[in-house]
Amino acid sequence: MQRQRWLWLFALGLGLAVLVTFLFRRFPDALDAGDRPRFVYLLLLLVLIGSSVVLHTRSQPGSAIRNAALWVAIGLVLVIGYSYRDEFADLRARITGELLPGEGQVVAEDAVMFRARDNGHFLIDALVDGKRIQFMVDTGASDVVLTPRDAERLGLDPESLDYSRIYETANGTVRGAPIRLGEIVVGPIRLTNVEASVNQMPMRRSLLGMSFLGRLSGYEVRGDKLTLWR
Repeated sequence: MQRQRWLWLFALGLGLAVLVTFLFRRFPDALDAGDRPRFVYLLLLLVLIGSSVVLHTRSQPGSAIRNAALWVAIGLVLVIGYSYRDEFADLRARITGELLPGEGQVVAEDAVMFRARDNGHFLIDALVDGKRIQFMVDTGASDVVLTPRDAERLGLDPESLDYSRIYETANGTVRGAPIRLGEIVVGPIRLTNVEASVNQMPMRRSLLGMSFLGRLSGYEVRGDKLTLWR
């Protein structure tokens, strides 16, 4: 029985070696030269774990065959998954963009795309000085405008701010306290030292205005899609 198990292990190792050789030749660009040693290490670790399971089991030959086939299948999935990791990353980004519109979908090294909500507005989840804040895009706002609540999340005290800036909006005249934000990160886009203001009155959501949008290389609304370029 022990000899049979070693034969199965030999067959398993040989099968994996043939599989890896075939895939390397079939997809020569799937792995960078620096990634190959790490991949081989992971594959050897998988064989070691599988060998331990097979050597310590008291299963019948039929079970040994199933176990060997299972480990070969796991190895195949790992090889294919690692080879197509970039494509899977793109797929994950697309799914995330659909399920979590505020996260956006990175469509290029320096561009991110957002889909409009049912009400037609674009909502963007951004990191502001390390804190996650959701903004509504407003090209009519001259500055990034924070709600008092979001200002508190960033460590500001709305009560102690100087509301010296006056804005004319569709809802009338409002006052804001001028501030500067250390950084705003949206997908691959990172801007530092961004002019902003804290609204004196409560708002439903903070606004991503032109003090951010105007510093981008470009932005475009096409249908229900908003694309930002760094």
